[in-house]
Amino acid sequence: MKKLVATLHLLISPILIGQTKDLLIEAESFSNHGGWKLDTQFIREMGSPYLLAHGLGTPVVDATTTIEVKESGSYQLFARTKDWVARWNAEGQPGRFQIIVNGKTLETTFGSKGAKWHWQDGGKITLKKGKNSISLRDLTGFNGRCDAIYLTSRDDTPPNDSAILPGWRRQLLGITEKPLEKKYDLVVIGGGYSGMGAAISASRMGCKVALIQDRPVLGGNGSSEVRVWAKGNIRRGKYPRIGEIIEEIADKAKKSPGTYEEFEDAKKERIVRAEKNIDLQLYHHAFKVEKKGNKISAVQAFDVRTGQVTRFSGTLFVEATGHGTIGFLAGADHEMTPTGRMGMSNMWAWGNDKKEVSYPRTPWALDLNMADFPYPRDFHGQWFWESGYDKDPLGDAEGIRDWNLRAVFGAFNAMKNRDGADKHKNSKLTWVAYVGGPRESRRLLGDVVLNEQDIVSKRDFPDGCVPSTWSIDLHYPKKQYAQKFPDNPFISYAVHGKGVDRSYGYPVPYRCFYSRNIENLFMAGRCVSVTHEALGTVRVMKTCGMMGEVVGRAASIGVRHDCTPREVYASHLPELIELLKLPGKARRSTVNDPINIPSDALPLAGSHGAQSGLLPSRFPGIVLDDKKAKLEGKWGRGQGLKPYFGYGYLYGSDPKGSATFSFKVPKTGKFDVRITYQPHENRGRSVPVQVKAGKDARELTIDMTRKPPNEHGFYSLGTLDLKEGEEVTIRLSANGAKGNVHVDAAQLLPVD
Repeated sequence: MKKLVATLHLLISPILIGQTKDLLIEAESFSNHGGWKLDTQFIREMGSPYLLAHGLGTPVVDATTTIEVKESGSYQLFARTKDWVARWNAEGQPGRFQIIVNGKTLETTFGSKGAKWHWQDGGKITLKKGKNSISLRDLTGFNGRCDAIYLTSRDDTPPNDSAILPGWRRQLLGITEKPLEKKYDLVVIGGGYSGMGAAISASRMGCKVALIQDRPVLGGNGSSEVRVWAKGNIRRGKYPRIGEIIEEIADKAKKSPGTYEEFEDAKKERIVRAEKNIDLQLYHHAFKVEKKGNKISAVQAFDVRTGQVTRFSGTLFVEATGHGTIGFLAGADHEMTPTGRMGMSNMWAWGNDKKEVSYPRTPWALDLNMADFPYPRDFHGQWFWESGYDKDPLGDAEGIRDWNLRAVFGAFNAMKNRDGADKHKNSKLTWVAYVGGPRESRRLLGDVVLNEQDIVSKRDFPDGCVPSTWSIDLHYPKKQYAQKFPDNPFISYAVHGKGVDRSYGYPVPYRCFYSRNIENLFMAGRCVSVTHEALGTVRVMKTCGMMGEVVGRAASIGVRHDCTPREVYASHLPELIELLKLPGKARRSTVNDPINIPSDALPLAGSHGAQSGLLPSRFPGIVLDDKKAKLEGKWGRGQGLKPYFGYGYLYGSDPKGSATFSFKVPKTGKFDVRITYQPHENRGRSVPVQVKAGKDARELTIDMTRKPPNEHGFYSLGTLDLKEGEEVTIRLSANGAKGNVHVDAAQLLPVD
């Protein structure tokens, strides 16, 4: 990563006034991007944002701008670009584009040569005095890219050396202004779920917060750009208020990838902007860290559209970039699994039109037939379109993304132009993610480095707080599809380890959320202090967001007591625990003001989550949820069959398994004794049920594949004459059930 800082360059406005006959026009500063996308994800790698013609095989609308020169003359034109498939010696040049100056198309076709970013010579042009128009015209729709255009009256080629290029660009653009200065209590870098959670949580606890995000939208992997649905259970465990903020911002996507609308970018931004204590800085790339001793004093970021640099100084900082970039620049202790990491995904979607749709042949894409990839039967290329397990996720992220694109376009070529052609005449690509969804890179080290054994053994840390409910989910190349491309397979499979309590959750300790050697640095998200294996359970969106919530509240304590994140644990842990018990919407104006709880605060969830099912208290008689049953044997927990009472239901087929409900009769009278279940083809066809009341006992068998006769799944076991204080038990057994026994609730209903 030699170019981490050196390759930064600054931008200028779309209208340039040439003091000399050398002009530099940054593509990202074009006044109208047309159909080209502003790609900011590889700035640290190649030195710049750039424009990307991501048209799914259809050329995108021109990007246009106007420049102004003081006198007419002849100029040599260069464009910084590359042939993005040349590194693989692929046939064809899918990233071709043209440059049009004052309505005249240059003879050179750009993006047609060079495996690395370089200045491609475009020949001589003539500029007139005053305003001149420049356009980028995509020729393919297949991810052509342009970084900058250089116009010179001299014969020399512009520099491409990473040690020289940034200074050359700044000098040429005449950028000498000092950065804007802003000061905050907390500076959060990264606008994904973890960064949003931290910013909202801290602001509501009275901190003045900067939230810095290099993309135009919030959400990170959970935005419309990447479309990974929000997973990980929230509002449960030791502190079931944690997750209420994430409940406000989380998407409700039914699939991954879902639709643009399901990811609700506008909602996320609206909720963040509603917080008066948050200064949201979209389109800002953080590139420099300033330190005093072992503390960060400021982070510098530039607007990727204009080049304006802002210096964000603060008391405390949150690393939420995913890659641990700010921590790395600050010198934080860190590690990265050398090989066999989880990779990056670029998901995609397709649909069927009413008429036949053509698709260009893609000889430069991966050479695929239908047997080389899993057929996307639900019209979605899902999470398992993933590669880069042994590639550099920091220094060659662009290469991993581009390989993923070659896989997607090659697969669709097989569907349209090869052995899938007869079936897909009307099929068309509708969306392909050009922003990659990375899963693993750097992890910053805290006072606790959580490992798999800690989680499986349920090691009890005094500061355990964030409930991690996702299984230890690690991804590996799928052998079936890896044979053709063993150097970089592009289809993965998931191995879900056992041992995570997916209902209550394993409480991840707070000490995983701050750096052990950078004294004022928090971290939240997939860069926290865990091992590769433990990352498999904590890395999902909602869990990362809850880390942010905890960090935000801890930051308010740090500001209030002028202490470090470590001192929050050492000296103020009881205060942090009290804050974690507050509703997500609790707020105060400053860290020293009283805390107010608004009337629209969410109701307190139970230790196993927000009660999503029917409330027993709203039904007549006595209704006992399955959590009140005495259990023997092995049982699973589910929520898929609805309606259910409380937090879900139990199911199991262990011959030693039984569930017993016990009632105390409230008054003498006649009662209907009932259970509830929901039918399914895998439920028991002869479930043994025993009812005891005093010395009387009756036994029944129930076919749980059939729908119960009463509303809400109630099934009557018969009526009994009972005496006040008498005990009634209902025992469901899995022995001989011929399928899964469904245990949800039991009821003692008075009969008039």
